[in-house]
Amino acid sequence: MKARAISGGKAEGEVIITRDAISFLGSVDPATGTVVEEGHELYGKKISGRVLVFPEGKGSTVGSYVIYQLKKRGLAPVAMITQRSEPIVALGAIISGIPHVDEPSIDVFELLKDGDWVLVDGDRGLIEVIEH
Repeated sequence: MKARAISGGKAEGEVIITRDAISFLGSVDPATGTVVEEGHELYGKKISGRVLVFPEGKGSTVGSYVIYQLKKRGLAPVAMITQRSEPIVALGAIISGIPHVDEPSIDVFELLKDGDWVLVDGDRGLIEVIEH
């Protein structure tokens, strides 16, 4: 499916999906890559090494640097898909070299589920579901 390219590169991996917005400052532990925000749909789950699918980011601009910290520690998602990107997540993905796309042409919350395998092409703005 087509999407808008935000941050370049290609990555594939297992989907972890939430309908909840994510604040990387406060919602994700930068030392473990685990969602620590109580009440969040992904509470207690690791986002590391997976394709993180979520509607949008929220919170402080410091969240961009938390994404970068996660990447430097090998704990970041391999790619991100959002319904609507905003500057915090976009900047975090760009400075961290994490492929990121938004505005997918198909509702990813209807199409994707946890455990699906996808390829995210941040250069061409494409999301491909892969049989795995």
